[in-house]
Amino acid sequence: MAAISRVQLLHHPSAIFSRLPNSLSSCSAFTLRLRRRNFSGTPPVLCSFSPSASFSTHPSIVGDLLDYLNESWTQFHATAEAKQQLIAAGFHLLNENDEWDLKPGGRYFFTRNMSCLVAFAIGEKYSVGNGFHVIAAHTDSPCLKLKPKSASSKSNYLMLNVQTYGGGLWHTWFDRDLSVAGRVIVRASDGSFLHKLVKVKRPLLRVPTLAIHLNRTVNTDGFKPNLETHLVPLLATKPEEAPAESKEKNTLPSKAAHHPLLLQILSDELCCNVDDIVNIELNICDTQPSCLGGANNEFIFSGRLDNLASSYCALRALVDSCGSPGALSSEHAIRMVALFDNEEVGSDSYQGAGAPTMFQAMRRIVGSLANSYVGESAFDRAIRQSFLVSADMAHGVHPNFMDKHEEHHRPEMHKGLVIKHNANQRYATSGVTSFLFKEVAKIHNLPTQEFVVRNDMGCGSTIGPILASGVGIRTVDCGIAQLSMHSVREVCGKEDIDIAYKHFKAFYETFSSIDRKLIVD
Repeated sequence: MAAISRVQLLHHPSAIFSRLPNSLSSCSAFTLRLRRRNFSGTPPVLCSFSPSASFSTHPSIVGDLLDYLNESWTQFHATAEAKQQLIAAGFHLLNENDEWDLKPGGRYFFTRNMSCLVAFAIGEKYSVGNGFHVIAAHTDSPCLKLKPKSASSKSNYLMLNVQTYGGGLWHTWFDRDLSVAGRVIVRASDGSFLHKLVKVKRPLLRVPTLAIHLNRTVNTDGFKPNLETHLVPLLATKPEEAPAESKEKNTLPSKAAHHPLLLQILSDELCCNVDDIVNIELNICDTQPSCLGGANNEFIFSGRLDNLASSYCALRALVDSCGSPGALSSEHAIRMVALFDNEEVGSDSYQGAGAPTMFQAMRRIVGSLANSYVGESAFDRAIRQSFLVSADMAHGVHPNFMDKHEEHHRPEMHKGLVIKHNANQRYATSGVTSFLFKEVAKIHNLPTQEFVVRNDMGCGSTIGPILASGVGIRTVDCGIAQLSMHSVREVCGKEDIDIAYKHFKAFYETFSSIDRKLIVD
């Protein structure tokens, strides 16, 4: 790619499109999106942009992943963005409240709570009792969330009370440029209520650390903040008290739970009246954009890689595996992606993997496609023939803490998907499921790695065991190697994104032929 100066990029953004290789000109329904709105007004943040960087001859999805991450500040935004991309790719939106009329060769999806999504494509050669080939991931990440009563004031500062969500590395949230995003329930002019997403892109909040002059032993004793009293973001300095009459006139009792200043900012973003905001559900978010980094642009620096990187690779693989004419013509199974909320807190929710969302959808799909079929246990037979890939980020070996990994199982970046094993079933992988998933990679010349935790350390878990035990579906746990998991800012390898995408796409396209070669029972 010919060199493009920073000045050219800022003032003539179209220049970059004229110099992209043909392989990047289109990627199914997803094209590399340099959003023109970023080039008006405030100049964009350019993070480690390297004009001389070489592009693979195979279209990379990394640019699209960065777009997805930058759009998806919350689980709601991640689901809404996935919804938009599925519709653009020709998938039909279903409603769980309606009767479904499904056809072989059709592509469909539905959302639940706008934080959980199930999409599927039915093979044209599907017959009742055939299985589902599923990749499941999650849309949520550890973060701070506003409390139902967030308004707080201390020492002439307006502050926001927050609660911790999941097992975050909370010290990394200090001294970051933070803001809010999430959903708001708004009263419409006709008296109905609207569900709207909001994202305040400018830095709005800060959790300041205590100066070392006031905490001399912090570097020797460690930084140990009290999560209730020290992890409270600053919103503004407190305005001077208004006269009692004016104060009484302008203060609404129903809004006392949140600072009027915050509500005004939200109303400006949503173009509505403050009085019309009836409820809010907001996350605290880091405003720094996701970007490439490293001397060779080989890393992705971003928040929420766990687990939006897996979610996007799975979503993109499903779309691209059935995007071309005839892509489903020889498929006997149903290809599916399931993205759940609340994995970071155990999955036990209406929109989490602990709910029967996916299995209810499977049963409805089988029922809709059965038509006049009369036979024994079509759904149960379908489950027996199904296979689930539980995709969640994996622990790459840390060069400064290598002893934290079992010495023969140290996943590295750029070396492919990590297959996770645990004898105590913290992961759902078995000898059979790992073989089948690795066979997909072998046929397509894709690398894989193995991970097992040390015997003297505890092991995390995923939605894999939850779904595997839900109705008894064969499952493999895998993930992309990363560092700084659950930090406000994480890192993974750029090449691993494309490898994961290719592996997932190959799974959809070839698993049927591989699976029939192995008989266990």
